[in-house]
Parts: sequence; C-alpha cells; structure tokens
Amino acid sequence: MLEKITAYFTDFSVEGIIATVKPILLALVVLWIGLKIIGWISRLLEKQFKARGVDDTLRPFVVNLISWALKAMLFISAASMIGIETTSFIAVLGAAGLAVGLALQGTLANFAGGALIMVFKPFKVGDLIEAQDQLGVVQEIQIFTTALASPENKKVIIPNGILSNGHITNYTALGKIRVDLNVGIAYDEDIDSAKQILMGVMNGNDKVLSDPAPFVGVEELADSAVNLAVRPHCKPEHYWDVYFGVLEDCKKALDKNGVAIPFPQMDVHMDK
Repeated sequence: MLEKITAYFTDFSVEGIIATVKPILLALVVLWIGLKIIGWISRLLEKQFKARGVDDTLRPFVVNLISWALKAMLFISAASMIGIETTSFIAVLGAAGLAVGLALQGTLANFAGGALIMVFKPFKVGDLIEAQDQLGVVQEIQIFTTALASPENKKVIIPNGILSNGHITNYTALGKIRVDLNVGIAYDEDIDSAKQILMGVMNGNDKVLSDPAPFVGVEELADSAVNLAVRPHCKPEHYWDVYFGVLEDCKKALDKNGVAIPFPQMDVHMDK
C-alpha cells in the first residue's frame, strides 16, 4: 500500500492515477454493497426466526452474532483488495482474541452459559425456579446473567455460567405443583374425622386442582401429635395463595369441629 501511495505522488500520469485509485474505489463499492447485503440478510433472519417462534431473547443474539461475523469477513476481504496483507492482520486478531479470552474467562463462561440457556431453554421468563439456593420468578434472561424476583420481592441476579452448570428446579414447567402442608392433631382425636375435615377444606378451595386429587394421610406419630400430610395440587402461579389459604382454613375448620391441635408437651411422672 505504501508503495502505491508513493507511486501516486511520483507518477502523475493518468494511467498511474487509475491504477492506484481503481482498487480503492472497487473496495469501497464492495464494502458498500456488502453492508447492504448483510443488512438484508439480518432482516431476513429476523423475520424467519420470528415466524418460527424463536425465543425473543435468543433471536437478536443470534442475528447480531451472524451479522458481526459477516461484517468481519467483509472488512478483511475489502482490505485485501487494496493491498493490505490480511494474513498478518488475521494473526494479530487471533492473538488479541486469545489474550482477551484468557483475561475474560469468567465473562466468556457466562456468555456460553447464556447461549446454552437460550438454546436448550430449561426455563423461560415467568417461570418459578430454584437454582443456586435461590427461589424466584424469572424476570429477565440476558447474555451474561439471569434476573429472578424472589418471594420477598428482591431482585436476584445469577451469572449464567454457574446457572447453566448447576441444578435447576423448574416449578412451572409441568403446569401443576404440589403444596406440602403438615397439620398435627391430638392422639385422642379421631383420625378419619380429621381427614374428612381437611379434605373438605381442600375441596372447597377453588384454586386447588381436582386432578391430581387432594390427599390427606398420616405422616408421622410424633412426640406430641399425630401429624397429617395435607397435599393439594395447584397451578404454579397460585402456589402461595393455596399454601397460606389452605393452612389457615385447616386451622379454622379443625377449631370449628372441636378437633384439638396440640402444642409440644411433656408428661412428668413423680416416683415416690
């Protein structure tokens, strides 16, 4: 390139000027046309992904990735047309990319984790999940992090690297969730009557599903009470309403029917 510029200033002939300017103009034309084509390809991919129902978070990520890759190839091709040695240029970019990759290992791991989450979709926005000892509703899935809203209305941000490599419990994916409640009754109370009362509470709650059917059974013969397992099913979005509502109604129904709910106690026998 330096030789061509020098020749341009030392040779003012028309042929010399054309020989120097022609590849530059040709490279600019190729660059302009190439950018137009890449823009058209990006719009086409966007429409195709949208028509096929690709996730809203994944769609712009893939389109931008393909667009930047095509632009990099275009700029390298244009540079080679005006005489720039692209071999050394590519080697420098490769070395720089390796250095940046080593310096940003954690960030790249989060980037890869975000890509895996978007592709395999273990959860989506709006799902109730538990991961990394955190429980919450998925608010946003970004490239590097995932944001949850906890039951206490706190925003929890988890890096995608550890999230994609850890255990994830999705409470929403199957459309139904079981609520686990335990209710204790006194040892001298009738178990069958108590079970009927608790079943009536669950059947009377409009947010408790009939399929699977609610269940009540003896879970434990504890020190001070007979613990009954109360197991209603509901939709994931109704979990807390059913949890608190059924538990409160169980207490009221047992009180109304005279069924005692004992507190921890100890019998002491005095030996004379």
